[in-house]
Order: sequence, then C-alpha cells, then structure tokens
Amino acid sequence: MLIVLTDQQRPDSIGAYGQALPTSPTLDALAADGTVFDSAFTVQPVCGPARAAIQTGMLPTDVGCWRNGLALPDGVPTMASRLAGLGYRTGYVGKWHLASNRGPSLPADRTAARYERKPVPPERRGGYRDAWVAADALELTSGAYRGHLFDEDGDEVRIEGYRVDAVSAIAADRLERLCRDERPFLLFVSHLEPHHQNDRFRTIAPKGTARTFRGFDVPGDLRGTLGDWRWNFAASLACAAAIDSGLDRLLDVLRDHGRFDSTIKVFSSDHGSHFRTRNLEYKRSPHDASIRIPLVVNGPGFGGGRRSDRLVTHLDLLPTLLAAAGADPTGADTGGAGGPDVGAEGLRGRPLQEAVDGGGWRDEVLVQISESQIARALRTPTHTFSAAARGVDPLRGHRRPRADEYRATHLYDLVADPHQRRNLARDPSAASLRAELADRLANAVEAAEGRRPAIAAG
Repeated sequence: MLIVLTDQQRPDSIGAYGQALPTSPTLDALAADGTVFDSAFTVQPVCGPARAAIQTGMLPTDVGCWRNGLALPDGVPTMASRLAGLGYRTGYVGKWHLASNRGPSLPADRTAARYERKPVPPERRGGYRDAWVAADALELTSGAYRGHLFDEDGDEVRIEGYRVDAVSAIAADRLERLCRDERPFLLFVSHLEPHHQNDRFRTIAPKGTARTFRGFDVPGDLRGTLGDWRWNFAASLACAAAIDSGLDRLLDVLRDHGRFDSTIKVFSSDHGSHFRTRNLEYKRSPHDASIRIPLVVNGPGFGGGRRSDRLVTHLDLLPTLLAAAGADPTGADTGGAGGPDVGAEGLRGRPLQEAVDGGGWRDEVLVQISESQIARALRTPTHTFSAAARGVDPLRGHRRPRADEYRATHLYDLVADPHQRRNLARDPSAASLRAELADRLANAVEAAEGRRPAIAAG
C-alpha cells in the first residue's frame, strides 16, 4: 500500500479534476485506470486534526486532536498499528504533525511536549516502525531549499535541492527497502507542498517553474475576489507538478519490483485552500475550497477508470485499507495475519470498496472546524450549511473542542450557486431550508459527539 498525501491542495490543480495545464500526467494516468472520487472531503480543514482522522479513522474530537498542537494519545490504534497487526511492514516519510502537545489551555490529560524542531521519538510515531524519515513540523526544520528531516535513529537527513524532490527521493529509497521484503507493506508519504511557507505567506515552487503555469483558468470561487491567489495559484500548480514527478519515481520502484498491479495506491490531501478569500488565512472555513480534497485510488478493487460522486471523507481511508488487507472493518478478522483485536472497532468511516460497488451510502458529511472558531458544517450533495459557536471569541476558538450552542453562519445552494458566492444564512426566503438543515446538523453532531447542540437557524 502506498499513500501520498499533500498539504493544502485543491482538486482543481489536477488534470483528472479539470485542470487544463499539464500539472499531473502521472496521477492522471493512475486515475484513468483507477477510481476518482469527485466528492471527497476532509473532516477538519486544518493540518493536525485532518491527519489525526486519516491515521486513526476517527474524528478529531474522538481522539483529542481537535486543533493543531495536540498529539495522538498513547495507545490509540492507528493505520500503522492495525496493518502491522495484519503482517504489514510500515513506513512514513515527510511531515508528521502529530507528536507535539503545545499551545494555550492544554487539556488536563496532556503534558506539554515539543518536537517541532527535534526528532520524533519512536513512541510518538503512530506505530510506524520499519521506516521513518520525518519531521513533526517540516515547515520549521526546513525551507523550500534547505533544512532536514530525522531518520529512524533520530539523525538528521539533509534536504538536497527542492524539498518536494528531496522527500520524494527519500521516499523512493524507503519504498525500495520495503519492496525487497516479500511481506506486504504500507508506506505513507506526506508532502508539505503546495502549502505556503508559513513565515512568508507564499507558496514556493521550484525555481523558474511557476511562470509555466501563469496561463491558468481562474476558478469560479476565486474569480473577481481579493486574496493572494493571483501570485500563489500558479506556484501551487508548479508544486503539484513537482509532486507528480515524485509520484512517478515511486511508481517506478513498484514496477521495478513487480508490485505495481498488486499495490493499493492512494493520492489525497489533508484539506484545500481558498487563498485568503474567505477569511484571513487559507482554510478553516466550511467552503468547498477549504474542505473538498482530491482522492484518487488505484489498485485491486479500484480499477476500470471509474468516477464516483459518493460523499466520502478521510475517515473512509483506513477502513478501505483494512478491507484490502483482508480484515473486516466492522471488527472481525477475515483472513489476515492478525487476530480478532486487529479489527476496526470504533472506526467512523466505511470501505470505499462499498462506495464504488454501488451499495447504499451516506447522503451527508459532518465537518468540524476549530482554531479560528468552534463550528460545525453539514455538506450534502445540494447544500452547505454551517454554524459557529455563540459568544466565543474567534481568536480563542481553539481552546475548546465543542460548544453547546451554535448559530447559522453560512448556507449555500450548490445547485444554483456551485462556487458558493451567495451566502443565504440571513436570507428570509431560505428560513425554512435553514431550519431543516439546522436540525440535520444537530442530529449529525449528536451522533458524532454524543450530545445534541442547540443550533439557531437565523
């Protein structure tokens, strides 16, 4: 199994999702022979919580990682530990973002621990044991052309050249090592790009490449807006092209070892980017630009060049891998090497195999939003509805995981307004629709978090 995760990448930066410029020939080829999910969403549009959901198959509030700076708790079953129990070797390369406890008002059960600039100790690596070259905060240990990660022994691995290329080269080396063993493997590759460099508010592409992509068609949600997309969108496309080149290198390793056809290959991102058009930064909003993600799966069970418009999320990735490995994601073992305790008890998602096979599926997804606010959003095929906590200072929203009272802040009719340019949250004509969606959102929050909040619809 090979998973490539990018950071803050919009689907429309990829050819398989409609990008006309040549950003992703390798990924487009995978998509043409795999499955493209057109309605895939993050469960939290910010790095750490989204990654916690991916690694555990549980909501950020389930595992206590509802904002950045909250580490995965000890003993929580993860993608790596579950697959290791099924006989898989596991490895991780790139940005981790799940080892440190920091920031104001740490929960009572947390002790401050900072690994942003230090090696992540083995017990905080989420169960990845056979290969590890990573940094908890890659943006702090490196720039686009300098810096380092840390290897299995905690020693520095210097970045030579552009960061995407360096991470891809390291990942290819570790994949080579894993492929020499006949046992099944999981390699998780986590790029920082096309996320902006935090200290510069700029997306930094390989030198001289952004100009190649200046002729992009302006996406409908950005057209006519402010923000910084005018100088950052082309750079993000150039980053996508660099990532695609690295993906090609990884796929060559699989081909060289005769493991391409038998390997599940997943490409996705932790969240999107609205390029500072919806708030003062790049995500943490209920808009599709923030919450919609690319998701391409290729390999056994996902061939044929199919597209799916089912509503899927990060929570579905771990059940998908477990099903592919022969485990029953409902909890029972169905022939893998591990015992009954390897099953997926507590997982929130469903195997994507069920989505592509045409069975019944969900008709809404819940999105939790933190840090900039305490908010909850419901995304359906036709509408986006979001509500934020009442009486909470937006600058202190990251200090609590949830609220008991929310008020509607966003409503979009995705049929009439697919680019979410007209907010109906205060429109009198949408009062009954808001009431209906507020009730559905309250139901979804209660099912996910164990208590029903009050949601004022207008």
